[in-house]
Amino acid sequence: MQEQNRKIKIFDSTLRDGEQSPGCSMNLADKLLVLKHLEALGVDVVEAGFAASSPGDFEAVQALARAAKTATVASLARCRRADIDRAWEAVKDARHPRIHVFIATSPLHMECKLRMTPDEVDAAAGECVRYSRSLCEDVEFSLEDCSRSERPFIYRVVKTAIDAGATTINLPDTVGFAMPGEYEALFRDVLANVPGAANVTLSCHCHNDLGLAVANSLAAVRGGATQVECCLNGIGERAGNASLEEIVMALRTRHAFFGADTGIDTTKIYGASKCVCTVTGSKLQANKAIVGENAFAHEAGIHQHGVLANPLTYEIMTPESIGLPRNKMVLGKHSGKHAFSQRLADLGFHLEGERVDELFAKFKDLADRKKTVSDADIEALARNARNADVPARIVLDRFSAVASDAITPMGAVRVKFDGELVEKTGTGDGPVNACYAAVREIAGLPDARLEVYNLTAVDGGMDAQCEATVKVSNAGRSYRGSGVSTDIVEASIRAYVQALNAALADEGAEAAQFDHPQRGDTGVHDA
Repeated sequence: MQEQNRKIKIFDSTLRDGEQSPGCSMNLADKLLVLKHLEALGVDVVEAGFAASSPGDFEAVQALARAAKTATVASLARCRRADIDRAWEAVKDARHPRIHVFIATSPLHMECKLRMTPDEVDAAAGECVRYSRSLCEDVEFSLEDCSRSERPFIYRVVKTAIDAGATTINLPDTVGFAMPGEYEALFRDVLANVPGAANVTLSCHCHNDLGLAVANSLAAVRGGATQVECCLNGIGERAGNASLEEIVMALRTRHAFFGADTGIDTTKIYGASKCVCTVTGSKLQANKAIVGENAFAHEAGIHQHGVLANPLTYEIMTPESIGLPRNKMVLGKHSGKHAFSQRLADLGFHLEGERVDELFAKFKDLADRKKTVSDADIEALARNARNADVPARIVLDRFSAVASDAITPMGAVRVKFDGELVEKTGTGDGPVNACYAAVREIAGLPDARLEVYNLTAVDGGMDAQCEATVKVSNAGRSYRGSGVSTDIVEASIRAYVQALNAALADEGAEAAQFDHPQRGDTGVHDA
């Protein structure tokens, strides 16, 4: 029987492991916004990055450490003094700093990646934990690929780390290999066989390669783990990490089974999830647990009848419990700015002053074209405004496009470039491609290359908005842009212009981007 009301710490790695998802890199402004949401949630530990990987990552971790108000801020480091020094320099100004040091312990990793003997790995673990502890009172030690490591060696290294001063021991399922029963047994075995293991925080870190990250994390809690490492929306390398919202709501909904609480304000989950979607440009599958579009939707007649009679028939948690109001306000052209601002906040967008005024004006313009403006419409407008801090050297004024299977598609685009009207024409494989050629010539970025282009309908109906998202590479850096309109060509141009404005802002200046670090020979893998 589980001890009742155990406190489970939530260690969020959205800004480190989560950012390693392809296409999910974030700049500093994005990371600071995510940090604000994580602290509103009540997350215990925020892993801000891997400070030694690049100057940009170091600066981002340092800025996040200085900005954090309540959460512990951690930086990842390999078992190398140079990494540990860099991590400490980055987090030392945090109210609650942590150094998170790791080394691989599975036979495969030790032989093929580290080229170290078990004795050498054990010695390195002890030395680096002791050194980390000489700098920082809060030290976490991770046994990378622990789920494929041998039990006697796990016990040995865990004891070494505890004796050296580690305050948290992480036993990660780095490649998503474990089964829930095996992973639960791992924690029970460590507690039973390592002196002092019950006196430190035992942590789990699970990847989703076999779709078991959340199941394994919950199994670890059953086995005695007191910290769970996870990411918002389950983002992360390969198939992703354990999903924060799924773990938190499972522990809350099945409290009697787990006897554990997290201390997370679950009403902030929806807004935090939407924030991560916005800053990464990623989208959730409709049937994503907890925060997906269909998570609280009921289409089958028998389900609808049951929910109307008593929501508990088919809802084991309420929309309100994750911050999603059941009774949504219907917004239209007669809605006021106060109602609009409140809806923005409900959807996880925290804008102030001129930004709200600008967005409200766009909302009113849209409402003149649509009878009812949906939440999806508002989210799309807000996502499109996220790069407001980037100087808008290019502002779309008007365009025309010709699409035909009989002649070469053409596009004419007029913009204000640094305040002056400039018009160019272009040709291409289609009207969007033709307009892009014209904009690229105006911007003077002939080498800008379109890497990703997505076009989706925001909602249903003939008057639906469409949202275009693009990723453009220029001079070795990548830039995202988004645009919304009821016209697909206009939405596409606005997205492209937004990305090129970001590229222009970087031209001739030192890189201000904190994108996914180039790992090179750093040898960093999932902790």
